[in-house]
Amino acid sequence: MNLPARHRSGGMWERGFPWSEPIAAEFGDLFDRMNRFLETAAFPASLCEAAAWAPPADLHETDEAYRVECELPGIGREDIDVEVGEHEVSISGELRECEGQGVLRRRGRPTGKFEYRALLPVEVRSEEVTASLTDGVLTVTIPKARAAKPRHIEIQG
Repeated sequence: MNLPARHRSGGMWERGFPWSEPIAAEFGDLFDRMNRFLETAAFPASLCEAAAWAPPADLHETDEAYRVECELPGIGREDIDVEVGEHEVSISGELRECEGQGVLRRRGRPTGKFEYRALLPVEVRSEEVTASLTDGVLTVTIPKARAAKPRHIEIQG
């Protein structure tokens, strides 16, 4: 004989979490502090310093070139290095920590070394690459190498 199943209504998932907003924020701070602790405890300082963050970027392709738009707010031209090889573009540098007053309670912006890399499927003309930094967005234009355009060949009979 089967017994009817009991369903509880108004469980935690249906009612939402019973925590108020300040307690939820404290949990977020606690998780951030635990992550920082675990990162420093698990890895030597030399390895942590070598780790780099990747800035948000878009890679566009046209018939003539590739264009990388990379968000780097607050970083000066002198702190950015752009390198282009036959099939790769690399944007790297360092965002230094701002000197602020008071005690930093929560960090929401990355600091330290950054690096963005992208593979390019065709050869490019690295000597014709241009880069500009406007309103915190770095735009790198990478012209493609001139490839032979396909053409129709008439077969002789």
